Amino acid sequence: MKKVAIIMGSDSDLPVVEKAFAVLREYGVPFEAHVMSAHRTPEAVNSFVGSARENGFGVIIACAGMAAHLAGVCAAATTLPVIGVPVKGGMLDGLDALLSTVQMPTGIPVATVAMNGAANAALLACEMIALSDDELTEKLNKARRDGAEKVYSKDSALQAKLIEQ
Repeated sequence: MKKVAIIMGSDSDLPVVEKAFAVLREYGVPFEAHVMSAHRTPEAVNSFVGSARENGFGVIIACAGMAAHLAGVCAAATTLPVIGVPVKGGMLDGLDALLSTVQMPTGIPVATVAMNGAANAALLACEMIALSDDELTEKLNKARRDGAEKVYSKDSALQAKLIEQ
C-alpha cells in the first residue's frame, strides 16, 4: 500500500493535522508527517516531495495557514496528487490560506478541502489509494454505509418523538 505524506508548514498546525493522523490510522493507511516550510525551507520541501514517489508515497497532504503556499510548492515539485488543507487563523481568519491554497495556476492542481479539514483530506487520500486497493475500498464503503445507518436511526428517533407530541 502506498503511504501518505503529511507536511505542515509549522508545528502550530499539529492540532489540525492530528485529525488526519486519526483517520489514516483508522483505515490502516501508512503515513509520515513532517514540518517543512514553503518559505523557510523550500529546498527541503522540494527534495522530499521530488523523491516522494520513489519513496513509496501515493498522496501528499499539505497543511498551512496565512500565506499558505505549501500545497502549491508541493504540487509544483511532483505529479502525485496533492491535497491542500488551509489552516484557519491569522488576521483574515483563514481566508488568506484558503485562497492561497485553492487558486492554483493551470497545470499545477491542488485538491483543496475546507479550512481545518484535515480529516476530509485524509479520507480523500484514502480514496485515492483505494483506487488500487480493494480491501481499503471495502473499508471506505462500510464507513459510508455505517454513516447512512446513523442518519436513518436519528431520523427514526425524530419521527417517533414527533408522533409522541
